[in-house]
Amino acid sequence: MNRVIILFILSLVACQNEKLPEHEAEVLTPGTPYLVVLGTAQDAGYPQAGCYKEHCMRAWNDPSLKRNATCLALIDPKSKKKWLFEATPDIKEQLFMLEQYAPDSVYELAGVFLTHGHIGHYTGLMHFGREAMNTKRINVYAMPGMCAYLGANGPWDQLVKLENIVLQHMTDDSEIELIPAIKVIPFEVSHRDEYTETVGYQISTNDIKVIFIPDIDKWSKWPHSITRIIKENDYTFLDATFFDQAELPGRDMSEIPRPFVAESMDLFSELGKADKSKIHFIHFNHSNPLLDIDSDAYKIVEQEFKVSDEGMIIKL
Repeated sequence: MNRVIILFILSLVACQNEKLPEHEAEVLTPGTPYLVVLGTAQDAGYPQAGCYKEHCMRAWNDPSLKRNATCLALIDPKSKKKWLFEATPDIKEQLFMLEQYAPDSVYELAGVFLTHGHIGHYTGLMHFGREAMNTKRINVYAMPGMCAYLGANGPWDQLVKLENIVLQHMTDDSEIELIPAIKVIPFEVSHRDEYTETVGYQISTNDIKVIFIPDIDKWSKWPHSITRIIKENDYTFLDATFFDQAELPGRDMSEIPRPFVAESMDLFSELGKADKSKIHFIHFNHSNPLLDIDSDAYKIVEQEFKVSDEGMIIKL
């Protein structure tokens, strides 16, 4: 959905009256928790710094095509709380988007869940510091390696010392109850772990289970079956950084072992129509043709799967 259209729609929404945004003809029941997609691009966003090739120039010349780094927001109208999944370099814009759904005057930012220590997933924390928001004890949920990294390296350790953030240590496969009706489970995934481990998340209520895996190496390197996970959950947001092997000419793609979208579609071909419809590809590199809704790649993927877009809503 076009970002300008989304913002126009949201400008008509009176959040205090619990009139919630509409997506794909589905109106959320007042009081129902939901997820909002606040970003879909790879860590560096779209267009990417220093990229002036044709695929990036589209967005430089038309700001409505810009895409923020991958991020989800969880909003619970009953408890009046909201959470972020990732603190991206685009957090300033994403917090403004979130304000349109769940304004700070009504909703508490109750926490931020981090997946790992690559730039698109945690560096937005800098805006919580005294140079910017100067927040008070925002819960930041992270794995032990990520917590150790933030606590021992500047400027992040200053956020901890000044209690702008409070680190909440997670462990693999452990359940975190946000409120009695909403639970989060982190699970480790295979990825380049130069500084920290990497996790995905299951976000669940009594009715709906959502998987969020924005970064992972090849599915074959992970000891779990992604097809089984798709079947066992209601929605899955899956790493789609690159569309195929030919996307970055001259680059040794073995150095960045991602599950290419083309490979994932082959792997998921065994799934039935209902399970395929659960799959939402996300985390697109600036070179990925899925950023262009008029591309052949986009049209092919949308025949059976979903391409995530900013403003997409998932009712929980």
